[in-house]
Amino acid sequence: MVAGNDPLVAPLTDLLNAFGPAPAPGTETADLVRLGAQWAEEVYAEGSTAVAELAWAWTGTAATEAIGSVERVLGDVLTAADRGLALAELVLEGTVTVATGAAELMRIVDSFVAFARQAAPVAALPQGQLMLLTVAVEHLVAGLDVLTRTTATLADLTERATALTPEIPADPQADHPGPVLNAFDGDPARNGVEVVLPDGSVSRAPNETAAAAVRHALSQQGTPYVWGGTSPGAGLDCSGLTQYAYGQAGVELPRLAQEQDVGARVDPAAVLPGDLAVWDGHVAMVVGNGMMIEAGDPVSVTPIRTTNGSMAFHGFFRPTGN
Repeated sequence: MVAGNDPLVAPLTDLLNAFGPAPAPGTETADLVRLGAQWAEEVYAEGSTAVAELAWAWTGTAATEAIGSVERVLGDVLTAADRGLALAELVLEGTVTVATGAAELMRIVDSFVAFARQAAPVAALPQGQLMLLTVAVEHLVAGLDVLTRTTATLADLTERATALTPEIPADPQADHPGPVLNAFDGDPARNGVEVVLPDGSVSRAPNETAAAAVRHALSQQGTPYVWGGTSPGAGLDCSGLTQYAYGQAGVELPRLAQEQDVGARVDPAAVLPGDLAVWDGHVAMVVGNGMMIEAGDPVSVTPIRTTNGSMAFHGFFRPTGN
């Protein structure tokens, strides 16, 4: 490169630097995305087989609901796999676009450097300098055209990738304004109401009403699951169980599970017996010591969780408010 012409080459090399360093050798980002999508498809295939086998061995309303939830989850997995493959193609297209643009710019830079070397004998003359400046501007315009085309392509790829990205679920707290009860809202270990659990252990509810609701819910262990069921001892669904238990304790709850997110929101680390775990389509009652009771098939005590198939989790709620 002719040293005296470095200022003329600088704008072109600055454009080249705008493309960043060349991709490092090794596994491509698109390959990783494709691998993840392949795994998702394998999970879908194995899960579908397992669900088909389960459908033969387990029947009834609760089985239908549970299998339906699993099928929805598997559907989400397959959708994620398809989305991953589409994103992988976009990643690959973006990589090729950047690499192609960088290569074009490199050729433009090399072209001007070669011309400058050939013009070195007249570079000190005014007409030689004017000629170099004219050619440099022409090369710079060509470089800017490459950058414009590349930027436009990347903007289109970004828009397409954004369309493939699932929306982030809204914060359920926004739908339930108000204070959140946390671990510092009293000491139930000293002041709570004692509840004896089926395994003989003892938990403490925040108040007598919550304790009574837990006791009534526990009295329904073994009750068959019935869709829409509201008959204690004969047939209950999830919201029928919690509505009955709190109704016996003097608190009326809405009929639908997703509408039972009433009272005070509770921090997950501070749940107490009587608190309700509410999903968009399911509800369970915390009984203490890491357990909750829910209407499965039949009504039974299970470990506390915040997932239930593909249902959205609303949070934990204390119908008594404190």
